[in-house]
Amino acid sequence: MTGSTTAVPAIERETMRTVTWRIVPFLMVAYFIAFLDRVNAGFAALQMNHDIGLSAAQFGLGGGLFYVSYVLCEVPSNLAMERFGARLWIARIMITWGLVSAAMAFVVGPTSFYAVRLVLGAAEAGFFPGVILYLTYWFPRAYRGRIVAIFMVAIPISSFLGSPISASLLGTDGMLGLHGWQWLFILEAVPAVLLGVLAFVLLPNGPGHARWLTPQQSAWLQERLASERASTADGSGAPARHMSVWQVLSNRYVLAASLIYAGASGASQCLSLWQPQIIKSFGLTDLQTGLVNAVPFGIASVLMVLWGRSSDARRERVWHTAFPLGLLALSLGASLAIGQLWPTVLILCLAVTATYMVKGPFWALSTEWLSAGAAAAGIAQINAIGNIGGFIGTYLLGVIKEATGSYPLGLLPLAVLSTLGCALVLGLGRGAKAQGAAARA
Repeated sequence: MTGSTTAVPAIERETMRTVTWRIVPFLMVAYFIAFLDRVNAGFAALQMNHDIGLSAAQFGLGGGLFYVSYVLCEVPSNLAMERFGARLWIARIMITWGLVSAAMAFVVGPTSFYAVRLVLGAAEAGFFPGVILYLTYWFPRAYRGRIVAIFMVAIPISSFLGSPISASLLGTDGMLGLHGWQWLFILEAVPAVLLGVLAFVLLPNGPGHARWLTPQQSAWLQERLASERASTADGSGAPARHMSVWQVLSNRYVLAASLIYAGASGASQCLSLWQPQIIKSFGLTDLQTGLVNAVPFGIASVLMVLWGRSSDARRERVWHTAFPLGLLALSLGASLAIGQLWPTVLILCLAVTATYMVKGPFWALSTEWLSAGAAAAGIAQINAIGNIGGFIGTYLLGVIKEATGSYPLGLLPLAVLSTLGCALVLGLGRGAKAQGAAARA
């Protein structure tokens, strides 16, 4: 899909259509469940915090601890996927996180809440960067902006659909002697285990193992991907070329991309976990909170796909990454001046939409900066360090809210981080373009 449809050879059009329908929908459903299990504590908190005695700061710390173990396990998990194969490793991750997520139903206080959140982060670590790496096994560069955006639309959809579902599950309070928040964790964990079993059956390790591709389609796709890998291996493409793991982790493009992603990822994680409590603070019921909470994510679900398509159509990544980061910073900063429900919902719509618009172009840009040899460790490192923003944002919002009583003040650190990310992507994008031009000269 590199321009008008008529300009695309028939074998490319048919191959990419087949790959997209065979791979992407399943991964979207899996990520839908992964993100739901990651952030459903935000809705559980409407009952759970009172039942087990969690303060705002303790909830923020427990929410953020997920990202500590998540970050530590990201790179080893992606390297393990390359060793053991995508099918086995993705299945392992999904089954593990499903079982741990169900265990959240049995926390009894701050200590057990912290412990299970830490284990959940370790269990889920590697799924997202593993899928981003897995998509590079199947999709040439020209397709990655829209494909990553389509895959990642599962995140806002998980909150769009999951918000009213989670709020409704809170209404099961007392059934079989369990609280509603306990049923929420148990019932929303079951699909992860079932999908993990299906992943082992349905996901091929790469185009050479896909029985649903014809020999001609498989050969075309493998040749196209090999050609693109060769173009980065010879020094004419990616600024982060084949390096050792430690060289990848300390590469300036990888570190900068990590910081760029921290603003968007931190805001996304923080809002997903705290937004139900922000909205309910205006006096809404649990069900009303679930319905209103869904609105920003419904809008984001549409715009992130359209933004990813725009990035691919124009073959432009830098400005398509920088603009949403700037919009995010402005909207989070503007929340200080808002004190009513519907203006707050409007600000949340802008902020949430910006966090998801950035994802497709950003990951397409990042995978273009990385050669095939650096991709496994580089993608994991970017996502891992980027998710430190999730820990910082989630924890600080709880601390600031407890100290000041203000949610908007708690969002300011993320506004600063997003501003820095916007400036970085513009600066590094210009540098990478100049370096690529010099290498071709």
